[in-house]
Amino acid sequence: MAIFKPGLRAAAEPRDKGLKTGALGLVSSVVMGVASTAPAYSLAATLFFVVAAVGLKSPLVAVLAFVPMLLTSIGFSELNKSDPDCGTTFIWGARAFGPKTGWAGGWAVVAADVLVMASLAQVAGQYLFFFIQGPNSTIGANASGGWVLLVGILWIAAMTYICYRGIEVSANLQKVLLSIEIVMLLVLSLTALVRVFGSHPPPTALHPSLSWLSPSNLPFSAFVSGLILMLFIYWGWDTALSVNEETADKSRTPGRAGIISTVLLLVTYVTVIISIQAFAGIGAKGVGLTNPADQFDVLSVTGGAIFGTSGLGTVLSRLLFLMVLSSAAASTQTTILPTARTTLSMAAYGALPESFAKIHPKYLTPTVSTVVMGAVSIALYIPLNYISGGNPIADAVTAIGLYIAFYYGLTAFSCVWHYRATLTSSARNLWMRGILPGLGGLIMWAAGIWSLQSDWVASNSYTSFTVPGLHWQIGGIFIIAALAALAGVIAFVFMRVTAPAFFRKETLTRTNPVLVFSEEL
Repeated sequence: MAIFKPGLRAAAEPRDKGLKTGALGLVSSVVMGVASTAPAYSLAATLFFVVAAVGLKSPLVAVLAFVPMLLTSIGFSELNKSDPDCGTTFIWGARAFGPKTGWAGGWAVVAADVLVMASLAQVAGQYLFFFIQGPNSTIGANASGGWVLLVGILWIAAMTYICYRGIEVSANLQKVLLSIEIVMLLVLSLTALVRVFGSHPPPTALHPSLSWLSPSNLPFSAFVSGLILMLFIYWGWDTALSVNEETADKSRTPGRAGIISTVLLLVTYVTVIISIQAFAGIGAKGVGLTNPADQFDVLSVTGGAIFGTSGLGTVLSRLLFLMVLSSAAASTQTTILPTARTTLSMAAYGALPESFAKIHPKYLTPTVSTVVMGAVSIALYIPLNYISGGNPIADAVTAIGLYIAFYYGLTAFSCVWHYRATLTSSARNLWMRGILPGLGGLIMWAAGIWSLQSDWVASNSYTSFTVPGLHWQIGGIFIIAALAALAGVIAFVFMRVTAPAFFRKETLTRTNPVLVFSEEL
């Protein structure tokens, strides 16, 4: 017989959505969490901008950006113990602050995932040609070319199909892709340090110093700019929570996997950044990390210099392209997974059309949710690829920072509010369910507000828009983020009018829905 004490809340019983239970263990969940962040891709695309903002202090910023991620992951873990639902932020926000807030959190997850897909597909397309033809591939160098676009589209379609075929197939592929990525990052870092401390170090070499981890002489504005950039490269570990209903011991394993993922990412990022910075320096010429010619591809340029032009060096340099390719491929797949499960959960509770709740009777994966995620990603990738006068794909990647900060912060605050009645029952509850998640949420939202005002400035974007008659120039980052929000408002109004039950809290019950199995998809 269950005994309930006053002030204590019963653990939520998430709706059974028909997913394959117990398919993933701790290792597979951690792999999902780490692979979703795409460490190699994230470093290649972000390190130039971080070093340009904070100089030699980039290892410090990597450590400090880890703090809010760790604090937020604790909030995810604690909420998952009470309510292991694949909707994560959507359902936790809805239970804590009401259906409207939860719906906004779910849309933020979807928006962030969809906006990053164009960049992942483009990188996968480019690096496939670099891997096959070498660093001088003219096809790979033309990021907006037709061949890169075609391969990117095919890549999204292939990853969508793998996600459709089953969670175990997805997990097994992730283990292979992540292994390639981590091994190559380790080899790159060790080789760089060996050369720095060798008898013939490169002219750009710097010996690592503890001052790189000191906050002294770091302007606050530069620190915040670097921190926001670093938050992006940590983003994605929450995929381990999105597959919670398919995980063994779903109330504990996903949360542990999320926390472990953030720690592994910290070790990976700090090791790689210190070693590459020590080898290349922060100059603006040659392999220096602030050379504007290499701003979107730091790893392959510095990697080529680190490995050299010998026979083995050439092979390793070519494998670097495989590393970034596998990183982008892994993240493409693990970006589709959480989005499909978020929309699946939203549909199961009546917050999206019922068709999004369909489950394949054999593979036990979301059908409509998965296919729509892939189709929408392709539909967005194509026009972004052809917009001239800047780099809207890069702006789309930056725009997701606002959505990341919003839904991570919302989840952290949901944890505090969910457990508010029992926070003072023990020191552990106060810290793990109150103070630490709450602090993480505050940092996330502060970063989001800062990025919002920064994204408005046209000079901070690669594309811009001039308001007719007013001569105002608005940054492309802000425009993309605003359009994603507008799409969310339209979808919200449509669901509010056509399916009001969720917004009246009529579906936020503990009963299980009737499962809808797909017959044709």
